[in-house]
Amino acid sequence: MDHFHYRDGAMLCEDVPLSRIADEVGTPVYVYSAATLRRHARVFREGLAGVGRVHLAYAIKANPNLAVLRVLAVEGYGADVVSGGELARALAAGIPAGDVVFSGVGKTRAELERGLDAGIGQFNLELEEEGEVLAALAQARGQRAACVLRVNPDVDAGTHAKISTGRKQNKFGVPIDQARAIFDRLSALPGLTLRGVAIHIGSQLADLAPLEAAYGRVGALVAELRGAGHRVTHVDLGGGLGVPYREGDDLPTPADLGRVVARATRGWDVELMFEPGRVIAGNAGVLLTRVIWVKPGVVHPYVIVDSGMNDLARPALYDAWHDFAAVEPGGERFTANIAGPVCESGDTFAMGRDIDRVASGDLAVFRTAGAYGATMASTYNSRALVPEVLVDGDRYAVVADRVTPETLIAAERVPAWLK
Repeated sequence: MDHFHYRDGAMLCEDVPLSRIADEVGTPVYVYSAATLRRHARVFREGLAGVGRVHLAYAIKANPNLAVLRVLAVEGYGADVVSGGELARALAAGIPAGDVVFSGVGKTRAELERGLDAGIGQFNLELEEEGEVLAALAQARGQRAACVLRVNPDVDAGTHAKISTGRKQNKFGVPIDQARAIFDRLSALPGLTLRGVAIHIGSQLADLAPLEAAYGRVGALVAELRGAGHRVTHVDLGGGLGVPYREGDDLPTPADLGRVVARATRGWDVELMFEPGRVIAGNAGVLLTRVIWVKPGVVHPYVIVDSGMNDLARPALYDAWHDFAAVEPGGERFTANIAGPVCESGDTFAMGRDIDRVASGDLAVFRTAGAYGATMASTYNSRALVPEVLVDGDRYAVVADRVTPETLIAAERVPAWLK
């Protein structure tokens, strides 16, 4: 559930009317519910209560806003980061360095050094050479870097091809049939404490069967590694649990995941690590937008809103669905296309969608926009970078400013020879 609801015919976030935010901050704007973030963080933790030792690290890529991270830090979450910038955000939000996991297939030497200097809790190695470089960097500092080896189990997660990460043709991890030999070699390096393995097979998972299959392969690998004399104390099971984007969607819950994990990992005797992202932040946010025009169309009218693909890229990238709802619905509905102002045919959020009837000037929201929304936004067409608001009860704060074209222009330079 989330905390976006109607009261007296108008939508609120917790106890703050969205119309107030639109009037005072302007549109488009992302609006996040602190109560929803807290609830989802607690529900995920409770869902895994029966699986033994657990470490939870929020996947910052889903929503890296500092205020969001602070809410989750207070809830006891660590951070899963995939860049030096995300590492800086995690630390700035007050997440202890020891609770940070550094994932990502393309960590630079500078980022590895940054992680070592910060004293992060774990590096997830993506290839043997990365481990060799990390070992040398750590040894030069008189350190041993705690790390795990990410393996690719060659399991199809059944999700969108662009967010699938566990098939053999994907770029992530080492082939699971090569993992034992790579583990043997890396574990001998003096700069590393190689303490386990990691997997992540995809995002927006709607079926837990592929996860259970992947866990089975990892369990066999753990047994093989221990049989070879290696000490395995940590297994990182990644994230990827899906969220309902359409009203009525029925997806696995954290409790469902917990039951699968408990069954699949029985007897492993390790600390299990998880990196939830979308399942924490997705339903905690909406993109609040205003209708500019309702433009007649050949088949259906076009509802032209002031948010575009630069503000919410998922529909253009993945044909993703986001429920669209009027802030003050009048009770009538109609079939329409929903599009933004960006000069691209791909700037379309929905085609032939049954929605609340809206008119020019009306406010509406794209729901389930708290994950992979603002973090993927751009300034294409020289549009302002969308601001972000956090609501907590009856109060709200702007937690990321609208970055205007004037600010962007001020950061650019025309060389002297062109003046």
